[in-house]
Amino acid sequence: MPIPGHGRIWRALPLLCAGLLFLLPGAAPPAAPARYAKAPSAPDLAIQFEALLGQHSVLAADLMRSRIRGDDDFVQSANAALGKNTTAMTTLIGQMFGKPTADKFSPMWSEHIVALFAYAGALAAHDDAALDDARDELVEYEQELGDFFAGASKGRLPKSAARTAVVQHVGHLTEQADAYAAKDYTTADALYRMGYQHTYDLGLTLANALLPAGDAATLKQPLWRLRSQLGKLLAEHAALVEDLTRAAVTRSPDFAASGQMINGNTRDLAAAMDSLFGAPAARQFQALWGDHVEQLVAYATATAGQDQAKQAQAKAALAGIETRTATFLDGATGKRMGSDELKAALQEHDLMLLKHADAYAAKDYATAHDVAYDTYQEMFDLARQMADAFGATVAARLPKGGAQTGYGGMAAVVEKR
Repeated sequence: MPIPGHGRIWRALPLLCAGLLFLLPGAAPPAAPARYAKAPSAPDLAIQFEALLGQHSVLAADLMRSRIRGDDDFVQSANAALGKNTTAMTTLIGQMFGKPTADKFSPMWSEHIVALFAYAGALAAHDDAALDDARDELVEYEQELGDFFAGASKGRLPKSAARTAVVQHVGHLTEQADAYAAKDYTTADALYRMGYQHTYDLGLTLANALLPAGDAATLKQPLWRLRSQLGKLLAEHAALVEDLTRAAVTRSPDFAASGQMINGNTRDLAAAMDSLFGAPAARQFQALWGDHVEQLVAYATATAGQDQAKQAQAKAALAGIETRTATFLDGATGKRMGSDELKAALQEHDLMLLKHADAYAAKDYATAHDVAYDTYQEMFDLARQMADAFGATVAARLPKGGAQTGYGGMAAVVEKR
């Protein structure tokens, strides 16, 4: 289906210097989502941990890419979003494992981000000596972070496995930056997705190792697994749509590769629907979801061209897609998910993505990043709403392996209790 100004996205079935970093240990933690009016359970916290780690990967990759492009305004706003993510992660680790553990984590994680920033800067400057220095720093922080997680697990996560996990995370980020700097956007975007998926799943691996046995066991129950995996895919969708609309707004050369990224995410979501409801429902979902993505990109393209008529057309098309998607999911769940409630959630999702496109086109990068941050987090509310409506019986149909990297990431390396 054509996208104005950009040809066709094919749909298939089956994400500074140290002085600029706003990583302030004393910063106030972000307000808890509305669903956590009461103290969240350990499994709830574990899914938040997955979400924040996955978001870190996307934000770090975006920061590195913007530095390679020399886009200083975007760098600063991306960096602020990373600082917000780090503060939230530190607060969460304090909730899960205590303040002493959080106090150890925060400076190490901040130094890790500084080194990634330095690595991207060295790539941008074609400075081999600085690149070597950044690599040396990253190796040091990889070892420290791996040892930190292994120590926090009290032996349940072997030191070698923890180090390997952190090395792989850093490798995805540095290798995608290498490819992006070389203008190999297809490779860069494949690594962008791999980095997100691995880092998200790493959160579950760490939770399995660090949480009490009963809490970790809950995470293996079908409904919790579905909440985790739907959240992973829906949040990735939000991040990748934003990446694609940024490319559409700027008409950047990585647009085609960005389209392939979002197609991969749509394929994975359709595969999940296939497992849960069968191939006919998956095909219907895939068609609706693909139309949804295309209209968001059409809106971004119209925004870049200041074409209000085409913006209005895209908005009208999205309204129809929201209604049809809500009706489809309501039927798929046996009327357990009210179509009106779901339509409202989809409308809010689309409004946030349109607001992101507007802000980015206006070069209001701070607002764009704030909206993107909130949109990512909101997808976990939608995932929980959907999973609860699907129910444990349907959730049990989800394969134990995830769509890409496998349920639990490196869960196999966590020693038995």
